[in-house]
Amino acid sequence: MNAVKELTLTSDAPGAKLFMLGNEAIARGAIEAGVQVVAAYPGTPSSEITETLHNMAKEIKDMYVEWSVNEKVAFEVAFGASMAGLRGLAIMKHVGVNVAHDPFIFSGYSGAVGSLVLISADDPGQWSSQCEQHNGYIAEQAFVPILEPSSIQEAKDMMADAIRLSEKFSHPFMLRTVTRISHARGDVALGEITKDKKTGVFKREPRLICMPAWSRPSKVQMLDRFARIREFVETMSCNQLRLVKNPGLGIIASGVSYGYTVEALQWLGLEDKVSVFKVGTPHPLPVQMTTRFLRSVPEALVIEELDPFVENHVKIIAQEAGLNVKIHGKDLVSGRLELSTRQVAEVIARLLGVKTPIDFGELSQRAKETEPLLPFRPPTLCSGCPHRASFHAINVAAKKVSRQVGMEAVYSGDIGCYSLGVYPPLEAYHTSACMGGGFGIALGLARAVKNPVIGHLGDSTFFHSGIPPLIDAVFNQTKVTLVVLDNSTTAMTGFQPHPGSSEVSEDRRLKPEDIARACGVKFIEVLDPFELKKTVDVLEKAIKFEGPSFVVLRAPCDIQKLRMKRQKGEKVIPYRIDQEKCTQCKLCINSLGCPAILLTDDQVSIDNTLCTGCSLCAQVCPVKAIVEDRG
Repeated sequence: MNAVKELTLTSDAPGAKLFMLGNEAIARGAIEAGVQVVAAYPGTPSSEITETLHNMAKEIKDMYVEWSVNEKVAFEVAFGASMAGLRGLAIMKHVGVNVAHDPFIFSGYSGAVGSLVLISADDPGQWSSQCEQHNGYIAEQAFVPILEPSSIQEAKDMMADAIRLSEKFSHPFMLRTVTRISHARGDVALGEITKDKKTGVFKREPRLICMPAWSRPSKVQMLDRFARIREFVETMSCNQLRLVKNPGLGIIASGVSYGYTVEALQWLGLEDKVSVFKVGTPHPLPVQMTTRFLRSVPEALVIEELDPFVENHVKIIAQEAGLNVKIHGKDLVSGRLELSTRQVAEVIARLLGVKTPIDFGELSQRAKETEPLLPFRPPTLCSGCPHRASFHAINVAAKKVSRQVGMEAVYSGDIGCYSLGVYPPLEAYHTSACMGGGFGIALGLARAVKNPVIGHLGDSTFFHSGIPPLIDAVFNQTKVTLVVLDNSTTAMTGFQPHPGSSEVSEDRRLKPEDIARACGVKFIEVLDPFELKKTVDVLEKAIKFEGPSFVVLRAPCDIQKLRMKRQKGEKVIPYRIDQEKCTQCKLCINSLGCPAILLTDDQVSIDNTLCTGCSLCAQVCPVKAIVEDRG
């Protein structure tokens, strides 16, 4: 007997099923449609799509995958590939689309030559983001159609459809996924992998040049393409009407909200009493299907997460068709955070005047009563994290300078795992807005106050958007201290590489200090933050320096460091507290907040299963009571 070949994400086995992550399903869909150039900047909840495609590239010929320096560059790489007739795909989280906004808007005007698809991984609930943002509005502004999956299977199918439709209409498309789709798992039926590969050939066309005289005709062409797409969405299977006889209510649901709706109706036993319109293309919304649906129901409810994007379009369609049907939406459905089956069921039950199987009021009361019993567990930097050492050194140096000038220092922070430094006892953040803002906002603060101003960001963020404000600081000779927290990786999103990563070969690796030197910075220092005394002394000088000062605090991410030690068979030597020397001053706890340092019955101890032997607490201890535990 022949051995059965194991199915993988690259298997060309139409109809076979694999259990996969939503982001893996999206990657598989891109492979099935023959994607050729993929560019991304890591950001949760999108990162696994590119990780999967990068791994697939080892088996798929003629596919290029890169981690770009930022989202704007990523979109431009995919855009450029499309201009040459290839299938281009750009991947990013929702706030990354803000960074790519400029070329994205123009892509609607120019259209696509090969296919061009942007994946926007939105994050309702702000599980890993500074804001909730509905990128439907950005797509609408750019006249870019949106496909929005409601399941893992549909995520795969819609990804492939987006590439094929972009090619069909010579127009960019957006696949809008959300955290609950990207990070859920499910069975996915595989489709056929296309054998058709495009050859890259660039042909000069006026529409590809952003000149006013040439772009004006491009807008007319864009509107014509979009009108054809608007007609086509009426025929797409991802838009579905399920009409019942004598419905008490009609529900219009898009994306993951459709799944909540189906579950809620099953739970309430109302499947035969409520008509449902499943929307897979929230932009453009199918006008004929929407009109037909609204005419068939006495009352409508639009269920969607975040803003009333679909709701507003439904109301416009109803008004233009002269329909007086009552349309509910954000008057009943929450406009913040993720929705849930429970929330949807409550709204439906309230509208139809039926009881829910569970008394939600009683359930909520129980939750309020039990919540105080749960221990408060704020997120924290890992044991041994070099950022803890960096923040402690910055705090000590800043306090020294503050005592001398009579004003406290102001900290301008950024986006990364070091954001956890905002919590006590480090409190290393006073502001945090966006990628690169750690430097850019620091420049404005330095012009507005006389306090010492210290801006910090990570190494990946420095290459992403920290270089322009660095140049600005030199150009305008701003007195500000700019610190790069360099752990040589993009740690927060899964250790993706960047131009300064430790895994990059030395002949290609870029270093922040070299860039600062090339920009004309006069004060540049590179330090290991675990050399605490030296770091504090240099930071004090940097804060006092008249002009822009630039400090790189470089030490590897401790997670990667521990992995390398294990691979080499090296042991981690933890620390312990000599209780005979310890005075219980608790400085180690009150200044560092390391999760390996415990306080039990007013006695400080170290959990040797968590301690990574970084030595920071030993350097902080005033009585040298913290020593290596070699026993």
